[in-house]
Parts: sequence; structure tokens; C-alpha cells
Amino acid sequence: MLAVEGLSKSYGRQILLDKVSFRLNRGERLGVVGRNGHGKTTLFRLLAGLEEPDEGRIIIPKNYRIGYLQQEPDFKNSTVLEEASRGLTSPGPDQMWRVEKVLSGLGFSSSEFQLNPFQLSGGYQVRLNLARLLLTDYDLLLLDEPNNYLDITSIRWLEKFLLSWPGELMLITHDRSFMDRIATHILGLHRHKVRKIEGNTEKYYNQIAQEEEVYEKTRVNDERKRKEMEIFINRFRAKARLAGLVQSRLKYIEKMGKREKLEKIKNMEFAFQEKPFHHKYALSLEGVSFAYRPEKPIIEKLSFQIGARDRVMVVGRNGRGKTTLLKVMAGLLKPQAGQVTYARSVEVGYYEQGYAEEMNNENTVLEEISLANPRLEPARVRQIAATLMFEGDEALKPIKVLSGGEKSRLLLGKILARPVNLLLLDEPTNHLDLESSDALLAALDNFEGAVVMVTHNEMYLRALAERLVVFQDNKIEVFEGDYESFLQKVGWSEEQVETDADREAGRRNSQNGSAIADLASQLSGEAMKAELIIEGSPFRFKLSPRELRKLRSEVIIEKSRSLKPLEERVNELEGNIEETEGKIGQLTQKIIEASVEGSGQEIVRLSRDLDLHRHHLDSLYEEYIQVYQEYEEKRQIFERRLDELEKMSS
Repeated sequence: MLAVEGLSKSYGRQILLDKVSFRLNRGERLGVVGRNGHGKTTLFRLLAGLEEPDEGRIIIPKNYRIGYLQQEPDFKNSTVLEEASRGLTSPGPDQMWRVEKVLSGLGFSSSEFQLNPFQLSGGYQVRLNLARLLLTDYDLLLLDEPNNYLDITSIRWLEKFLLSWPGELMLITHDRSFMDRIATHILGLHRHKVRKIEGNTEKYYNQIAQEEEVYEKTRVNDERKRKEMEIFINRFRAKARLAGLVQSRLKYIEKMGKREKLEKIKNMEFAFQEKPFHHKYALSLEGVSFAYRPEKPIIEKLSFQIGARDRVMVVGRNGRGKTTLLKVMAGLLKPQAGQVTYARSVEVGYYEQGYAEEMNNENTVLEEISLANPRLEPARVRQIAATLMFEGDEALKPIKVLSGGEKSRLLLGKILARPVNLLLLDEPTNHLDLESSDALLAALDNFEGAVVMVTHNEMYLRALAERLVVFQDNKIEVFEGDYESFLQKVGWSEEQVETDADREAGRRNSQNGSAIADLASQLSGEAMKAELIIEGSPFRFKLSPRELRKLRSEVIIEKSRSLKPLEERVNELEGNIEETEGKIGQLTQKIIEASVEGSGQEIVRLSRDLDLHRHHLDSLYEEYIQVYQEYEEKRQIFERRLDELEKMSS
């Protein structure tokens, strides 16, 4: 078990971590969330021993090995295969199959195994670092954006690998669905503190929002109490017969302290400007072909049309031509054959991370947005910058000092500056944190024009895709349907090929089949949905559709039976709170009226009644928080169980 106690880290006046503490228990997979620049990578570097904390300590068990994914190359061997083999604890010919399996899973072809690592692109060098890390016998893996340079099939392979990882794991990623499928717990960096919960990101963000809402309601309620007491004290301080009541209120004010108002956290909320469009199709490709080398075409005789409000996702392995296709569609590359036709009133918004290098490093954020549309009023330019979290002096920063995430936001801002009706986006979520990625997803969902996007993010694919352009098996196919339909009807060819090791694992599992069947017959409905671990490999029960429907029905009935009383109590408490707050308001008004009339006995009686109602309100709030949290936790458990059944049926 690893423990962090009272850890603090600052850079100048910027506080990232303020006396944070948490524990990482055996077998936990911890998803680490928080906005860019709020200390996630710094925390990893502290845990890896690459930086020293300002105060606090990290308690690491003896002989506990921590592996940290480095982005920079540190190669010592002459081939990819040898470099990856450095990770093996006991290298030898009998272990090379493991090395080849990991390299293949991360997208290396067998022809690349003998390449010099320094011949690889930057993205593949990071993949090689990741392969070596996964092959090393570490107890804890610290993975900072491991899927940034991976394509969709490699991401899916990595997900399966990490789910079977026997040690501990801490993960930073902008892909929420990837994190939610892997993490057992979420560690959030929020307001310089950390919060660890069991569950997924939705549960974490809901809990934070709920706690801050309760905090703010309590703060406002405390301020109201304080003002009421101060009015009473000032009014009756000089009256000897009420001295006891005055003193008790002075002591109460001193005891209650003062809750500070929470600093408002900036959120990236924006909407694309839409240019009116009245045609059926925004863009048509007819027999389009393109090649950088004549003997090796990347796109060959491709034809399809983009409807006025289509959501088309371009997917496939890296290096197959997805970015090239988008550039052809944007008119940045001219096809060698065929034709790309735009409707007359089409206005394209094109996003590619490489465009960040073409911006003038001396320009400020405001100047660069203005260049996208010189007709914009300065106030509107400021407004666009603010929606992208460049407020005040932040909007005057020169581009040369911006981080990768800030440049990504600025590139999106340049598209926001112009009315468009066709968006061509090449992996726009790279370098965005989870909150910014969610904001972009919402903006794309609300956009009335057409969207064509290259992405490896399965949350985006599941939320947006209506059609797919699939690069697979050295060809391009247009799939008419959503991503789930594609997985069910076509799927990724890499996942359909069984390796010798997989077949051997299947043989061993079948030998244990009778014993497992006996055990399965003894399991309850809830246990049937759990995974059994057999010789280190996950085994899932195969149930018939009828059995799955029965299980689903049982879970739904159990969910209703369990949640209904809690839901009723929540509604009852909300009504009681509203009623009690109304009575407190009435009593306060009556005390003021009695003060004007000088009725001391009435004031004493009303004040006692008011105190009783305030104490009752406090207890109602406490119970409300407890019941609501219990309701949310149970609801999430049932949702996960239903999701598991959905996965088992697909």
C-alpha cells in the first residue's frame, strides 16, 4: 500500500497541491482527474521521485517498484525488439513472444521490430516507451496520457491489458470512457486538495457538485443567521432584561465561524457560429484518389456525400490516411483523380493540431483570434477568448508561452470567430482535459451544420457517430450506421485474430469447465455478474439471451425495491426543508414586529421557537445529504450492473 501524507507543492505563487493525503490500496486502479495545470502530472512526478515536495511525505513499501511513462526517448539498444525487451525481468528466447505480443498490440508491425528506435516517429517512440513499461515487473504504473499517440485499435488493446494488470495503476487521460472502463476509483484534484472515491468519473463529478451545492446553501443559511443575530444584538444590546439572549447570540456567532464563498471555477462553454445552409449535401467526393507515391495510393476511388447535418467519424489505425482524407476534403491537398465538390454556400471550419505551428508566436491570443475574422468587434473577440478560459490578462499572453492544451483551445477559438456550416476536425480532443473535452462534445452535439471528425475517443464515437469512414485492411469503407452497429456487424479485424497464446488460454479454461460450471450453479444472481479469475485470466460466464433477460429483470426489480424508499425519503426531506425554511422566515418577521411593539416576553418565546426550527433545519440538511448520497451510490451500483449485462449480451 502506498500512502501520501500532507503533500504540498507550489511553483512561485501558484499552489498546485496543498497538504493532500490519500492511500493507494492493493489492486486499485486509480483514475486521476482535474483541470490542465492543476497538478496531475506534478503529482505523478512526485510519486516517481522525479521532483521533491515542499512538505509532506510519500510512504512507499520496501521493494515496491514504480514505473512512470516517459514522453522523451531514452533508448539504449539498436532495434525496437531489443529496446522493448529491456523491460523483461528475465529476458530470454522463451519470453520474446510476450514482447512481440505487446508491440503488436500497440500498433507495431513485425517489419518494424528490427528498426532502430530513433528511426521511429515521435508518437511511435512514446509507444515503444509504453511497451517497455508494460513488460517490466512493476508494482505500480503511472500512466500520463498513455493513449495520446495511440489509434483506436491500440487503445482497445491497451484497455484489455490494463484490466488484467495484477498490480496497482494510476491513470491520467482525456478520454473519459477509457478511464471509466479501467478505473476502480477516481482521485480528483480540486481546489488544491484531493478527493478519492470508489466508482467512475460521473459519480465523482456528481458528488463534488452536490457537496459544493450543500456547502453554498449552508454558507448562505449561515450568513442569514448571522445577519438576523446581529440585528437582534444591535437592537437589544442596551436592554438589561435581554442581556442573556444577546450574550448567547454573540457566543453562537463566534463559535459558528465564517465560511468563505467558493471561488468560481471557469468552465469552457461555447457554441459554434452557424452559417445558414439550405442544400441537401455540404460536400461530395466522387471517385477520389490520392497518393504521395504513385505505387502506394492512400485513397483510391472513394465516393460518398456529406449531408447538411451529418455526423461522420473517420476511424482506423494511425498512418493509414485519415488526416490526408481530411486535408483533401478541406481543399488543402488536390486529389490525383476524382472530384471534391462543395455546395455553393458551404463555409468550412478546419481543425488540425499541426496548425498550431503555423500561428505567429509573437501574436497574443486576442490578435490570433482577430486574424480569423478581422470584421469582429474587439468586444466580441474578448468574449470568444473568455469562453475558452482566456480571461483578462490571459488573453494578452503571446502564443509562444501557451501550453499544448491552450494552443488547442485557441485553434478552436479561431473557428468560433467565423460562421461555419461544415466542421472538419482532426483529433480535436488531444491536449484537452476532461472538462474541456465534455464542453466540446456538447458544442458539437448542438451544432446545426455537418461534422466530419477524425477521433480515437470512443465516448465521442458512441455519442456522435451516425456514419463511419473506416480505414481497415488496406482499404476504406463507408459504414452506414453508428459505432455500436459497426462493432457488432463488422468490428476491428485485429481483434478477430486469435493468437497462439489466446488459443492456449482457451484450452486451459475449457479443461476447468466442469469445475467452473459447478461453482456457477452455486452463485447468486449478483455473483453471476462478477468476474472469476482463473490462472490469472478473466473468465466471464456465457449466458443465453433468455437467462440475460431474466437477470436484467431481476436487477431492475431489485433496483426499484432498493431505491424507491430512498427516493421517497429524499422528496419528503425536500418538502420538510422547504416548509421549515418558510416557518423560520415567518418567525423572523414576527420577532421584528414584536421588537417594534416592545413586547419582551413575545420576543423571548419567538426566539426559542426560532432556535428550535433552526436546529431542526440543520438536522434535516444532515439527513438529506446522507440519504441522497446513499441513493446516488446505490443507483450507480445498479447502473453498472445493468451495463455489465448489456456488455454480456453484445
